Formats: sequence, structure tokens, C-alpha cells
Amino acid sequence: MEQNRIDCFLPLYTSVRRWKDRRKRLSLPLFPGYIFVRIALKDKLSALRIPGVVQLVSFQGKPAPLPEGEIEALRNGLRANMGAEPHPYLKIGKRVRVNNGPLCGVEGVLERRKDKCRVVLSIHLIQRSVAVEVDEGDIELAH
Repeated sequence: MEQNRIDCFLPLYTSVRRWKDRRKRLSLPLFPGYIFVRIALKDKLSALRIPGVVQLVSFQGKPAPLPEGEIEALRNGLRANMGAEPHPYLKIGKRVRVNNGPLCGVEGVLERRKDKCRVVLSIHLIQRSVAVEVDEGDIELAH
């Protein structure tokens, strides 16, 4: 993608894998099979010619853009090392809004895991979700 001068974003998360004799930290795709690109519609064909690219996410035959705010929120959360990890896709649940920190203004579904508070952010267009850790004081119920 970069060699073809296509602006792209591959969100990664860190996972620790264990083998019998060692542990290793790996960087893995947050959304396996997806890479986000910013291209003009006229450059669609050049992106599709890149080895490994199968198709663009489309709706009724037209490439479907993601809202820029969703991508920026994802970038900000990953930059801030908020403990992001893949999560089963969620559409329903107690909706909350993050009101502080790198994800300020983002809405998601509240999930509690042990003593941690997490917000599950869903990208509905590709039906994928990611969970990020947040302080309980940094969220409020969404209206």
C-alpha cells in the first residue's frame, strides 16, 4: 500500500502467547482481513491491483466510507495504549459516552470484566468490535 502511495491504517494490538519454553509478545491485526485506506474513488482500481487485496467494503456496489471520527478514535486509543483487543461484535447493550481522554466523545457499549471497566466500540460497516479499557469516571450514559 505504501509503495503505491495509498494512505493506509492497519490497527494492531499486542498479545502475549505462551509456548512450553517461552512467552512472546506479538503484534496482531485488530480486525483480521481488514486494512483501512483513504483513497479517491478514481484510485479504486490501483488499490485492487495490490497483491492480497480482494475487495473494498462496498454497499450496493459503491465503496462504503467509514466516518473519519471512528478511525481517529481508534488511532487515538491505540496510540494511548488503552489495552485494546478484539471483541465479539456488539450492537446492543448499555450505551455510554467517553467524556475524557483520547477517546473523548466516542460512544460504545459498557462491559465490566472483573475489576476493569471496558467500552466496546463497534464498526458497524464491517461488523467488528474492539474493547478498550477506560476509567469508570471517564464515562457517562449516552443519551
